[in-house]
Amino acid sequence: MKAKINTEKTNLHPRNQDRFGYNFEQLVQKSPELKEFVSINEHEIETIDFSNPDAVKALNKALLIDHYDIQDWDIPKNYLCPPIPGRADYIHYIADLLATSNNGIIPEGDIVQGLDVGVGANCIYPIIGNSAYGWSFVGTDIDENAIQNCKKIIASNPKLMDTISLQLQTEARFIFKNIITPEDRFAFTICNPPFHSSQEEATKSSLRKVNNLQSKDAAERSTKPILNFGGHNSELWCDGGELAFITQMAYESAKYPLQCLWFTTLVSKKDNLSSIYKTLNKISAAEIKTIDMAQGQKTSRIVAWTFMSANQQKQWKFV
Repeated sequence: MKAKINTEKTNLHPRNQDRFGYNFEQLVQKSPELKEFVSINEHEIETIDFSNPDAVKALNKALLIDHYDIQDWDIPKNYLCPPIPGRADYIHYIADLLATSNNGIIPEGDIVQGLDVGVGANCIYPIIGNSAYGWSFVGTDIDENAIQNCKKIIASNPKLMDTISLQLQTEARFIFKNIITPEDRFAFTICNPPFHSSQEEATKSSLRKVNNLQSKDAAERSTKPILNFGGHNSELWCDGGELAFITQMAYESAKYPLQCLWFTTLVSKKDNLSSIYKTLNKISAAEIKTIDMAQGQKTSRIVAWTFMSANQQKQWKFV
């Protein structure tokens, strides 16, 4: 049986390299270890079992080699292995956002510096942002092991050494404190916050997601919390969940109004938006934007805010 060609994924950003699906023949050539996970589904389309964490990781490795020329990428067991097309979309929407402050032109080059809050062990956002637009990054995390793994990835890819720096956040209750210094000027912050409020909630969500990905045959439905994209505790949940984390981020951002052009974060739960908007209005954000995103059956959105007026935004130096 010959696999059909994938149709266009119109919900992905127009510049997303996976908008027309995965070219598994090409990906397997770049990373042969992916081959054992590729099969043809009932729609005669080549795919992998997205409920299998090893398959997801093998796909990510192949995509990073093929799209971004990243070698020897790996993450420790039980750490978040993010779906790359979704992470790429966030980066491309950030590029569009920065263009609104730069006469419609996407700013490129390492003078454009982003702050990745919760870089994780995978270093995905800095990798994509640097590859697509030449941006530089500071990646922060509260997990020393995650930082050390990012250092390994950077050491294996010398082109990243001068454009990605890493910093351990030594006080877990803070987000920007200890990180942003008076000399820093970030064009944007980026964040995929822990959106569950407890480990139990994270486990239930994971189980539900895996069962949705697996066969509808009840005998095959999982009763064990397998994380297809992985996830360490600090990556998946925090006290108060997503809303508490973003609220803390918003209040801290108000202390650095002129040191960052756009603060941004993913918001997974739509019900949290009204509370987030109230907080941003309370801290006198000059402009608030919401950017809708969708990958497959999952819908999400980016909330972005700035403390700078339109004139101040125009004076931001991208060159």
